[in-house]
Amino acid sequence: MSRLDVPAAEDIPAGSRQILEGVGAQLGFVPEMFKVIASNPAVLEVVTSLPGALSRVLDARTRHSIALSVSEANGCDYCLAMHTYVSSEFGGMSDEDIALGRAGSSVDPKRAAAAGFAHRLVDSRGRVTDEDLAGVRAAGYTDPQILAIIAVAVQALLTNFINNVNQTGIDIPAAQAAEPAKVRNAGL
Repeated sequence: MSRLDVPAAEDIPAGSRQILEGVGAQLGFVPEMFKVIASNPAVLEVVTSLPGALSRVLDARTRHSIALSVSEANGCDYCLAMHTYVSSEFGGMSDEDIALGRAGSSVDPKRAAAAGFAHRLVDSRGRVTDEDLAGVRAAGYTDPQILAIIAVAVQALLTNFINNVNQTGIDIPAAQAAEPAKVRNAGL
């Protein structure tokens, strides 16, 4: 049950309607999270525009791996379900890679470094060590790309916090409990 108000269709602010239509067209439905956020067009715009901006710096599977890692670290069931669904249905990620992403890793060594770094960001509240930075750089990430990893992690944190505060009901296939994934190529 939503703890924040979900506006009735007729009460959705005009600034949110077009954004919700775009989300619905992209995903085939409008997830509950977006319906909640629709009460504030500025927040909805931030949440929906960040992925496009960040796609110019990091590929989709890397962004998905980061979002999975961050959502697992924050215990956001809604975001885990959403990112699992999107990673599988639109990102072409395997079940193994999704499980590894949740564990802060990946089947791809470079992506594993990004997901592991994102996990360290959350665990350390942004106070990563010199070794953490050296590890992500050694995997081939430049400082501008490290800034993008941080931005993707913060984007995931934003939606994690919204959904954890709201206790948003899961209206997409629920993520299964993370099975112990063999963490390989963590890089960190």
